[in-house]
Amino acid sequence: MAASKAKTVRRIAAPVVMPELPQHADAIETLVDLGFGPERFRKTAYRLRDGIDPIAELGLVALLGKQLVGTIRFWEVTLQSGPKTLLLGPLAIHPDRQGQGIGRALMEEGLAKARDTGWQAVILVGDAPYYTRFGFRRDLAQNLTLPGPVDPQRFLGLELSLGALHGVQGLVGRAKT
Repeated sequence: MAASKAKTVRRIAAPVVMPELPQHADAIETLVDLGFGPERFRKTAYRLRDGIDPIAELGLVALLGKQLVGTIRFWEVTLQSGPKTLLLGPLAIHPDRQGQGIGRALMEEGLAKARDTGWQAVILVGDAPYYTRFGFRRDLAQNLTLPGPVDPQRFLGLELSLGALHGVQGLVGRAKT
């Protein structure tokens, strides 16, 4: 009778999601550069962020031990006669940790904090199949325009307050500095 060999299952510890701190800045830039590369600065969304700080109380990171493996940031933008609105991005997960629920955890926590602190809407330019699972929809941003080229199918909106984007149209602008 052969002895059965037990399989060893190694569980990976779950990352800790916490507020972004100033000491995370360099690791965040490294992670975002790893995920999106330096060409990200040429994208339209960066025109709205350039020279403006992200909303500090909404920035989150995911840490696995001392390694930063995920980040999410939000930026204030303006809409003509529109609600109090955020631009989400970037959401970046270390390539070795993608598919482990880190992005979902950061999204859920970040959107809950945004809602709890009085923000009414969130817009983003991103992968529709990924972001629709969080309630983002193309139709909520279809009457808005960005200050540069963007694939309209990737420009999405989310209402944190019911009806916040109903009837809102026009150019998305930079927050006042």
